Amino acid sequence: MSESTTEVRPEPPNPDEKPGDSQPFPDGGLRAWSVVLGAFFGLFVSFGWTNCVGVFQEYYETHQLASFSPSTVSWIPAVSMFTIFLAGPFVGQLFDHDGPRTLLLLGSIVHVLGLMMASISSKYYHFLLSQSICSPIGAAMVLYPSFGCITTWFQRKRALAMGIAASGSSLGGVVMPIMVNQLIPTIGFGWTMRACAFLMLGLLIITNLTVRSRLRPQPKNFGIAAFFTTFRDPPFLLLALAAFFYFMGMFIPITFMVTYGRSRGMSTELSRYLVAMFNAASGIGRILPGYIADKVGNYNVSFCASLLSTILVFGVWLPGHSHETAMVFAAMFGLSTGTYTAISPALVAQISDIREIGLRSGAMYGTMSVAALAGSPIGGALITAAGGGYWKLQVFTGIMVAIGSAFYGASKLYIAKGKVWTKV
Repeated sequence: MSESTTEVRPEPPNPDEKPGDSQPFPDGGLRAWSVVLGAFFGLFVSFGWTNCVGVFQEYYETHQLASFSPSTVSWIPAVSMFTIFLAGPFVGQLFDHDGPRTLLLLGSIVHVLGLMMASISSKYYHFLLSQSICSPIGAAMVLYPSFGCITTWFQRKRALAMGIAASGSSLGGVVMPIMVNQLIPTIGFGWTMRACAFLMLGLLIITNLTVRSRLRPQPKNFGIAAFFTTFRDPPFLLLALAAFFYFMGMFIPITFMVTYGRSRGMSTELSRYLVAMFNAASGIGRILPGYIADKVGNYNVSFCASLLSTILVFGVWLPGHSHETAMVFAAMFGLSTGTYTAISPALVAQISDIREIGLRSGAMYGTMSVAALAGSPIGGALITAAGGGYWKLQVFTGIMVAIGSAFYGASKLYIAKGKVWTKV
């Protein structure tokens, strides 16, 4: 049973289905919630690690890469985010074709290997290869199957289940920066990275044992054409444009949050905790709005959250100059953007055939990869252009999230056939 006539497209009968594939979504039970648990840890080690980029941006600027400009250093987190999203279309098709098991196992190995290589890196290109390419490819092979499997087990409670899983990335974004900040002065950068890698390996074992799809894989021909055909669907095109612009603006404050705190006179230790504050609030923003979205509609909640992000940038971050303002913005922006991270897969699933969830999710994240690649370097260049100030970066961020909000509103109205006050 679907939530509304516009929410989930009917699934065509398939002669190759195994028994149980055509049964209604369980929407609960031990097996379904164990998938959520495994996905929680999968998000912890994949997107949760990516949420730590602000810590490494500041650390590299003052240590191994002190001779490079902020814009140049920012290519490390930018390429990392670009890689994890660019891998989306390919991982998505592999997920639809072969299921999650091989992807999860291979991704776990590659992700941990990348961090181990980063622990012995010393040159700029070392960090690019290990932390921006190898590790994110592995993380992508964990991230997308984790989300994709949840959609096969839940329908009425899909946003809540995804929000719980996505909160794993928030917890990772809280634990990892604190772990890094506390361990580097004690055991050094190299062993800190290895300690993080060993922690991830343990959690990934749980993910590999629990995350399974309810549906049998559907072997299909691979091709880049399938990626582009998804954009022929107007609701999906509007959603992809919303995600592109919103993410372009969202990722910039995450990258420069620590350096911004330092520019406002914060101590090194306090400024690094801004990332933990952001991710702690993001955890709330991923669970509570997911519960609300199942009641009032995924698109309604996403639109409101994107508007809140816009208001926070222009109303709090841009005019504020104190330590307190920086901390309030970090927490509130984490709350609003956490909703985006948690509900995005549910938005795709709502307008898609569930058997194409891997391809469609990958296509959306593939478009976001361009925003991820461009956002941080643009932000670094704007800081340089402002003579070390942040106002140009803040204005650019606000404009991007505002445009993203407009497209979220347009996609909501299209699906609701112009009705403003309706569940969608």
